[in-house]
Parts: sequence; structure tokens; C-alpha cells
Amino acid sequence: MELVEIERKFLVKSAVFKQEAYTKTEIQQGYLSSNPGRTVRVRISGDQAFLTIKGASDKEGTTRFEWEKAIEKSEAQALLKLCEKGAIHKVRYLVKAGQHVYEVDEFYGENQGLLLAEIELASADEAFIKPAWLGEEVTGNVKYYNSQLSKNPFTLW
Repeated sequence: MELVEIERKFLVKSAVFKQEAYTKTEIQQGYLSSNPGRTVRVRISGDQAFLTIKGASDKEGTTRFEWEKAIEKSEAQALLKLCEKGAIHKVRYLVKAGQHVYEVDEFYGENQGLLLAEIELASADEAFIKPAWLGEEVTGNVKYYNSQLSKNPFTLW
């Protein structure tokens, strides 16, 4: 199991990506801990559920420890009731670009209107295709972390 996540994050400037998506999934998630040094997240993604622990990001914001475990959906539903205020609701679209897949999140509720794309890489300097709908890079900008969006929603900026 890989315990390090290397990813880049971008704003999305157009909904054209939806035409290129090969799947979409509704996601509901909450945070048992949103401490920037270690977040503990509960997520229901379609019919699957996960408990995820993430460590602090490196100074560039591209790399951090990540541990994830599949759990029963009923367990996740119970854990969501214990989470901090500010649940995240979004639809995730998967869009292939060359050898990579972008996860594009369309947020709802208090984060309505926010579109973010993430791409996981094998190394921080790995080359990747940037589709035309990709906007400004926000890798390392803490306000775009889901754990922070749960506390300081996009609609309040």
C-alpha cells in the first residue's frame, strides 16, 4: 500500500470537462479531525465508504502521507454523525488526459459554484497534460483543501 500521495490541484474554468468524463460519483464527507497536521476524514462515495488519515503537506503542497481503509457504509453513516460541522457534498467526475486521470469535483451546498481538479502523480516533477478547461493552479493553497472548505465554505469568500 502506497502511503504517500503526490498531487496537483487546479481551479476549473469551464464545465466542458463533463463531456469528457467517463464516470461520475456523488460524494458526502465529513471530518473527525480537520487539524492541518493530520486530518481524519469519513467519506461515502457512491456505494463505498472510507476512513482516511492524511498528514501535513510538504512546503510545496504536493506531497503528504495518506492512509485509507474501506469501511462499511453503515459505519461511515454513523461516523458522519460525529464529524465536525461543515459536511462536504460534491460530485466527482473522472476525466482521462493522456496517461493520467483528473478527479474533477463539482461542489454543492455551502461550496456551490466551486470546481476543482486534482491529478495524482508518480513524482512531483512528472509531466502531464493540461486540458483547456483547467484553470489556475492552487496546489498548496490551504483554503482549497476540503478540510478547510468544511470550515470556511467557498460561498462565504
